Amino acid sequence: MSVQWNLEHLQLFISVAELRSFSAAARDQRKAQSAVSSAIALLEADLGLSLFERSSGRQPRLTEAGEALLEDAREVLRQCERLNGRALAMMRGQEPRLRVAQDEAMPYQAVVDSFEALALQFPSIEVQLTSAAQGDVARKLVERRADLGLLFYHEQIPEALERRVLGSVEMVTVCGVAHPLARQARVDCQQLAQHRQLLMSTQSSVYPGSEAASPQVWRADSFYVMAEWLVRGLGWAWLPRHVVQYPAYQDQMVELSSEWTPPALVVELVWRRDEPLGPAARWLAERFAVHLQAIGGKSR
Repeated sequence: MSVQWNLEHLQLFISVAELRSFSAAARDQRKAQSAVSSAIALLEADLGLSLFERSSGRQPRLTEAGEALLEDAREVLRQCERLNGRALAMMRGQEPRLRVAQDEAMPYQAVVDSFEALALQFPSIEVQLTSAAQGDVARKLVERRADLGLLFYHEQIPEALERRVLGSVEMVTVCGVAHPLARQARVDCQQLAQHRQLLMSTQSSVYPGSEAASPQVWRADSFYVMAEWLVRGLGWAWLPRHVVQYPAYQDQMVELSSEWTPPALVVELVWRRDEPLGPAARWLAERFAVHLQAIGGKSR
C-alpha cells in the first residue's frame, strides 16, 4: 500500500480531535476549513479507516478507530520533535548558555553545590538561574525563557515538555514553637483537624501534601510563605525538611510526631522535547541528583 499521509495530516487529526471542531482546528492551525477537511479525508483514505463520525449540525466525534489511533498520532509527532531536537543539539555541540528555572523550595545546598561543580567542569558557560513559585517553572520552559527546569512532581505538565525523576526530599509535620500543638508529644488526625492547616496551592490534587486534614485551611503557592505563617503561629503544615532546617527558621518550628505525613516530594528535571539537553545541562542534572541523594542521607 502506498502511504500518502504526512505529519501535517496527523497534526490536523489531533487538533480536530482535541477541539472537536473542523472550523476551530482550521483557526488554530491557520488554515482554510476546506484544507483541514481534505487533509483528514486523505488520512482516512490512506489508513483505510474512518476517524470521525460526521453528522450534520453536530460536532465531529472520534470513531472507535480514531480513539485507538489518536495517542499513536501524538507519539509520532513527539518522536519527530525529539529527532529534530537531538539533531539540533548535535549540531550546536556544547551550549554557550544555560538558563535554569527552579522551584524556589529546591534544596538550597544541592543547588549551590551543583552549580559550583558546573563552574569547574564548564568554565566558559554562561548561567542564568531563576527561582519561581509553584507552577511558574513549567511556564518559563514552554515560553522558551528557560532551557532546564527543576520542579516538584505534578501529574499534569504541558505536552511540550519531557520529564525525568532526579530524587526526592522528605516531608515533615511542623508548627511554630508557640502553637498549641507544639506542647504535644504526639498528635493524631483529630488533634490536627482542630487547628488551621497551611497548604500548598496547587493545580493537581496528587501533589504530595495537598490533602486537607482540617476544616480550616489557608493556602499559599510558596513553601517559604507557609514557613513565615508557621513561625507566627498561624497554623500547622507539611513542609520539606530542608525548608524547616533553613537557618532563618532555626528554633522557630517544632517537628511533630504524627500518625500520617505525606510521601516525599519527587524532584524532576524538565525540558522542552524539541530542544534536548546539551552536555552541560545533562552534566548538571547528574550532579544535582548526586547532591540531592547526599542531602537525603544526612536528613535521615
